[in-house]
Amino acid sequence: MKTASHPTVQWFNKHGADRVAPEKIEAEWLRRLARECGADDAGLIEIGRPALDDQRADILTFFPPTKTLLSFVCRMNREPIRSPARSASNLEFHYVGDKVNEVAHKIVDALEQRAIGAINPAMGFPMEQSRFPGKIWVVSHKPVAIAAGLGHMGIHRNVIHPRFGNFVLLGTVLLDIEADAYDQPISYNPCLECKLCVAACPVGAIASDGHFNFSACYTHNYREFMGGFTDWVEHVADSKNARDYRKKVSDAESASMWQSLSFGANYKAAYCMAVCPAGEDVIVRYLGDKKGFLQDVVSPLQKKTETVYALPGSDAEAHVTVRFPHKTIKRVNNGLRPRSVDAFLQGIPLVFQRKRSKGLSATYHFTLTGAEERKSTIVIRDQAVEVKAGHEGRADLRITADSATWLGFLAKERSLLWALLRGKIRLKGNPKLLLAFGKCFPS
Repeated sequence: MKTASHPTVQWFNKHGADRVAPEKIEAEWLRRLARECGADDAGLIEIGRPALDDQRADILTFFPPTKTLLSFVCRMNREPIRSPARSASNLEFHYVGDKVNEVAHKIVDALEQRAIGAINPAMGFPMEQSRFPGKIWVVSHKPVAIAAGLGHMGIHRNVIHPRFGNFVLLGTVLLDIEADAYDQPISYNPCLECKLCVAACPVGAIASDGHFNFSACYTHNYREFMGGFTDWVEHVADSKNARDYRKKVSDAESASMWQSLSFGANYKAAYCMAVCPAGEDVIVRYLGDKKGFLQDVVSPLQKKTETVYALPGSDAEAHVTVRFPHKTIKRVNNGLRPRSVDAFLQGIPLVFQRKRSKGLSATYHFTLTGAEERKSTIVIRDQAVEVKAGHEGRADLRITADSATWLGFLAKERSLLWALLRGKIRLKGNPKLLLAFGKCFPS
């Protein structure tokens, strides 16, 4: 009689049918289980890994007994992602995203049958939207994958797998058991630093020096997600009638929003991923004919006539005007309104527009009072921003504000003049520096 090779049978043959979990799980068996469940590659890290220092508390809050993290990748087909028809790319993103969640579900199901506790946070959405616009994800899949040896981050902020390139989606499973071995990061970065992602990005979110403009990427690529959806809802609410609404939102935009609501939110670009030639399975075409690769893959995305969404007065708006004059700019709000002082301070580096800060060299001391008391220092110098706890150095402008009033001002729910006249916001120093500060953080 032929012996069954299914992992479930193998486990019961080794450990017995009493469903008592082993003290440790075999790492190679767990990697094999991931592949048999549909993953294309997998790796393991321990909960104590330094790479998890900034998210360990969140992970343990979500699943307190976590001891091991299983990271895995599912490969995407390249041509749909490269297509200027974003319906093809979005179909691939959603299909493989669903596959990642299915693979994770199968892994958790198999482990549960072996009396091993495990849980799979979502690949992407759904997330903990009650915390928006703060940290809405449970596990940051990218640093977990990098620590588990599944690739390194490219300058476009996508994980590049050594074989599949950045044409992968990531999943993570948390286990309540230790493994007998763990993986380490790969010794090299597959990123070629070819800068094709820099050339293709319609909003200039990726700079050649490695700087990443989160706000630009989020505002355009995620136009039909979260904050962009909120902005659309506010257009509906503010419209006097159907004609007024159509002045603000085109029929195509309304249809696209309907499509996102019906079939899954549409990414507007992800061109950085589309043009990336890194990875053993991907690079052959690029090295064999670089000119042809540029003509066939990069140029169609650059030349595509499309609407690009940008914050008024942002670096992205200026980039489109200069670099892609054939694309139509639509000035929008991205809905990133901090609802707490901590969210305001944590978000500063993410929404900073460094080109708008050119020529500005100033130190700001913030003293926020009332419901949320904080003292902080924000330094803008050499087109970079730094946020520090407490007051450090000599301030060029001191801002003392009631925290609720300041957050209302940022959300455009309170008037700055009203707040100044009533002493809710007080300035000491050159008030023009507050205007200069605002230009660095358009909304």
